[in-house]
This record gives sequence, C-alpha cells and structure tokens, in this order.
Amino acid sequence: MSVDTILSKYSEPIAELGYKLRAFIISQLPDVQEEADLFGNIIGYGYGPGYKNMICTIIPSKAMMKIGFYKGSELPDPFGLLAGSGKVHKYVEIKNETDLRHPAVAALLAEGLKAWQERTK
Repeated sequence: MSVDTILSKYSEPIAELGYKLRAFIISQLPDVQEEADLFGNIIGYGYGPGYKNMICTIIPSKAMMKIGFYKGSELPDPFGLLAGSGKVHKYVEIKNETDLRHPAVAALLAEGLKAWQERTK
C-alpha cells in the first residue's frame, strides 16, 4: 500500500514505469524485502534493516524513475550507466522500458547483491 501511495503521486506513464521497475528488482533479488519510505519518497530493497542491508532504491521523479545503489560508487560499471555526484551512492536513470531492459541494469543488481553478501559475511 505504501508503494502505491508513493507512485500514485506521478503521471500514469511514470507510475507504470515505477511498477515495472519494482517488478524487475523483485525478480532479480530473491526474497528481497521492500520498504516504502513515505517521508523520503523512495522505495528501498534489501535484506534487513539499515543501510548495511540495502541493495537499491527506487527514486521517483516527474520525468523518470531512478534506481539508486547503496555504495554504487564501489560497483563495477563497464557500461558507464551509474550517475550522480555523491561519493557513495550512485543511480541509473530509467526513462522508459528500453532503459529497464538494458543488460547492465540486471548486472548492477547482481553486483549490488554480491556486495551485500560480502558486507554481511
């Protein structure tokens, strides 16, 4: 329900893209936990509480969705999709379904999962 609250603030095409991104993340990260942060207007995905257990977030905006990666600056990015000026967090802009289907997005999710597994050994 909280995910619906966040995504309902956006135009139908952008909200639909958010739902597709959500489904894609869930399909790529087995048994991932989803948490909607209404105050921060983001949807987080991870394997427990806190940043240590976070893999990624959906960051909605009027024009697109972004998939943010915790410690994204440390992830391999051979396609150069990661953006953002932060020293720790990076994101990939998802403007349409073609962006979502880019093989690098699935690869980044896999790398995020691998990094979480290393952090929590």
